[in-house]
Amino acid sequence: MSRQIQVTFDAHDPRALSVFWRDVLGYVHPPPPGVDLPEGADPLAAWDDFLEQAGVPQEQRNSASALEDPDGSGPRLYFQQVPEDKVAKNRLHLDVRTASDLRGEERMAALETECERLLALGATRLQRFEPDPPMSVGFIVMADPEGNEFCLD
Repeated sequence: MSRQIQVTFDAHDPRALSVFWRDVLGYVHPPPPGVDLPEGADPLAAWDDFLEQAGVPQEQRNSASALEDPDGSGPRLYFQQVPEDKVAKNRLHLDVRTASDLRGEERMAALETECERLLALGATRLQRFEPDPPMSVGFIVMADPEGNEFCLD
């Protein structure tokens, strides 16, 4: 029997980091519990209203955020506020599969195009690895706005 997973990010600013990953992956913020959002409504604004009505103090309203795959096939992402900084390389990272079926120059050009889009969202480019057949088809290492490394693959 297989299991579903949730990927949890430690973050200083869960809301901002979830917005970054929402835009990277095409995920969505779920609505607050018991709230049916009308088409086109902003789920983050709904969360602001929900937390205010629930009496959550302002300084605690950015303690967590979450994302879900709108197709229901990918893992849920959870962002939790922590006080400490990231101090070492990730022991786990995400591979953002953007050019899986491509090879050679076409693949690297597609990865560069996606890299530019993510830089505009706040990512940092760390290193490009050229194709090295048969073991590697090439990839770009990046970091999200809080320094978590991930690869464009």
